[in-house]
Amino acid sequence: MITEHVRDAAATAFVFGFFASSWFGWAQESPPKRWRPVLIAGSILALLTATAGGLLAWSHWSDGTAFDADTSRTFGIVVGIEFGTAGIGAGLLALLRRRELIAPWVALVVGVHLFPVAELLGYRLIHLVAALVTVVAVVAVPVARARALAVSAVVGLGTGAALLLGAVSSLIIALVAY
Repeated sequence: MITEHVRDAAATAFVFGFFASSWFGWAQESPPKRWRPVLIAGSILALLTATAGGLLAWSHWSDGTAFDADTSRTFGIVVGIEFGTAGIGAGLLALLRRRELIAPWVALVVGVHLFPVAELLGYRLIHLVAALVTVVAVVAVPVARARALAVSAVVGLGTGAALLLGAVSSLIIALVAY
């Protein structure tokens, strides 16, 4: 599950931490009141993890990385496809007046795009995060409907938790390797 480079693990902690805080924020659109402290704590922990990961990545910036000219180009293409697919799907869902499905759609795209990212970086932990986010995206709508919850709350909590798990794990991996 460990990446070869401290910088890559630390940068993953930064990216996953940042986006985990975003998903915990999206979950706060209309959650049950008892979820709010958990969502706020998740956001704070995610931002602290992102900050630590960012500082550690910065301090190891000149160290080795999985990114080279080919990997960087391919990574850019994968992320571009992710953003385009998420945006087009979100736009179509908005046009169809199915805005409640935008969060799970975006989570599904994020989860699926992480599989090729994991391969590019040679970082197997990202496969686990990809699987967790994809599962959250698939089960969020039926779970939310069965429990009379906002879909954004369910998908935001689940996706935020999966990304936070990846962020904290990556930070620990980077610190142990450091």
